[in-house]
Amino acid sequence: MASGSALIFDEEMSRYKLLWKDPVCEIEVPERLTVSYEALKTHGVTQRCKQLPVRQATEQEILLAHSEEYLEAVKQTPKMSVEELMAFSKQYSDVYFHQNIYHCAKLAVGATLQLVDSVVKREVRNGMALVRPPGHHSQRSAANGFCVFNNVAIAALHATKNYNLKRVLIVDWDIHHGQGVQYCFEEDPSVLYFSWHRYENQTFWPNLPESDYTSVGKGKGCGFNINLPWNKVGMTNSDYLAAFFHVLLPVAYEFDPELVLVSAGFDSAIGDPEGEMCAIPEIFAHLTQLLMPLAAGKMCVVLEGGYNLTSLAQSVCQTVQTLLGDPAPRLSGLTAACESALESIQNVRNLLPLPARLQGESFTAGFMQAVLSLILPLAYEFNPCLVLGVFRDSGAKTHLTPVWGHLTSLLQGLAGGQTLTLLQVRVTVSALSGAPVPPLGPLGAPKPADVQMMEKQRQRLQKRWSLVQECWGLLR
Repeated sequence: MASGSALIFDEEMSRYKLLWKDPVCEIEVPERLTVSYEALKTHGVTQRCKQLPVRQATEQEILLAHSEEYLEAVKQTPKMSVEELMAFSKQYSDVYFHQNIYHCAKLAVGATLQLVDSVVKREVRNGMALVRPPGHHSQRSAANGFCVFNNVAIAALHATKNYNLKRVLIVDWDIHHGQGVQYCFEEDPSVLYFSWHRYENQTFWPNLPESDYTSVGKGKGCGFNINLPWNKVGMTNSDYLAAFFHVLLPVAYEFDPELVLVSAGFDSAIGDPEGEMCAIPEIFAHLTQLLMPLAAGKMCVVLEGGYNLTSLAQSVCQTVQTLLGDPAPRLSGLTAACESALESIQNVRNLLPLPARLQGESFTAGFMQAVLSLILPLAYEFNPCLVLGVFRDSGAKTHLTPVWGHLTSLLQGLAGGQTLTLLQVRVTVSALSGAPVPPLGPLGAPKPADVQMMEKQRQRLQKRWSLVQECWGLLR
């Protein structure tokens, strides 16, 4: 069984910078990488991780997501003068080039692939790649938004090609829409892409109509692209959790991924000049914890944005500590999501097509619907000091046995990780120890009677618990 968390970092990726005046690009600085790593060292986290070596990506790997013409153009940048680099940069939107950026971009892709290889081969359980330049804006034939090569898109293509994975989930919690990832996979049902992002009705960069909730994929990929636009600034912990409870997690459990990739941009944390949001760094510990039961724990977190060096470093620490199995800090003051967030969530839920592969009715689906839409929101708002789980073990293998493991793992973000279970089943014990829980497989639809019962419960509970919003669950 895989154990431990990987950390990939090479200071070489900090050795490029903006060489001219550009008010748009000046926030992307080398210190983004170094302060994140130094914070991990200060908190004793680096010593606890398995340090993986960084390698350069090959041209063949880069060409998985980029055109030969674009690659050849970027390959010329090490020989360019500052004036030539300025002119080259102006061909693209909100990006700058440096003589060393091609080398760093190859290291960023290579580091991401090293992490994917180690996780998929079960050499480690999970891990984080601290890389620069970021990648999720980069497109097939264009640099964009500080991004040169699309690290996470290449990683997903690498995983499906070389390991024959059929389902990869990409979660993009950066505050900007990763349009490069969307373009790469919008017709591909093997990759489910979820992005929340500051949008403000298309007035925020990259100002694209396809960043709105109406873009759900094309052709066979219809329903496998999920955009959740934030149409105002100031989103809080409660808004982020509502997005996970009522959109991402239900769909992710339907999708049943074999690998989870996170485009981890921390410009969605408080204090960032780009995001202007109010979610604290500790929220990323909880978001990470909520994703860890998926894909039998195979999770790769890859750095994207983050421009407030203080909140960036704190958020990176929270994420890696959770990957290592540390309890997430308790969150206080959770309330109902704001009206704007609820509107966006409801728009996504109403429009998103149902993946066609899920058929039939399932008791397990109804149970997980109750967990995600009722139990978790209520428990997070209650903010307990202790979680007590009582699970009945009949002594026989039942269809609910693996569900207890998922429930236990999801609840471990509560009470600072203080969880006690009675009448334990084996899968539950494993989940308490931090071991990956087995996937539940295709869930099917919850039974109509279960849906009706949960809606009655929601209406009753909503009078007291504001986080218990309208249920959507695993299937409509």
